[in-house]
Amino acid sequence: MNTRKYIAAEKKRCGSHNCAQAILHTYADIAGIDEELAMNIANSFGAGMGNMEGTCGALVGAGMVLGMVNKDKAKSMKQMREIMTKFQERNGATRCKLLKGVGTKVVLRECPDCVADAAEFLEEYIPSSKE
Repeated sequence: MNTRKYIAAEKKRCGSHNCAQAILHTYADIAGIDEELAMNIANSFGAGMGNMEGTCGALVGAGMVLGMVNKDKAKSMKQMREIMTKFQERNGATRCKLLKGVGTKVVLRECPDCVADAAEFLEEYIPSSKE
């Protein structure tokens, strides 16, 4: 698969998408949904699932894609755990608040880079096109 991680990152960087939307919108064709639906599904999962307290929205978007591609709960959960582990190892956190340095004043990773990382790890588990 030609990587789409730079496309996803640019969607976040330009401000047109939250982190979850950037992932789900970029892989909507592979997930079997249209782009408008992708935007609506993921619209409340930015800022770490609300107010930067929860899991990075890019990881949430990756999980949505896995669920729609796999249609298998156990497989999707296993792959999501692997993605989260890789993300944690690279970035030092999976929670938006920690990634953005809220409370610590130490930014671990900027949002577009989190999106690119989540996309990179997601691509290890999904086909290059809907089959």
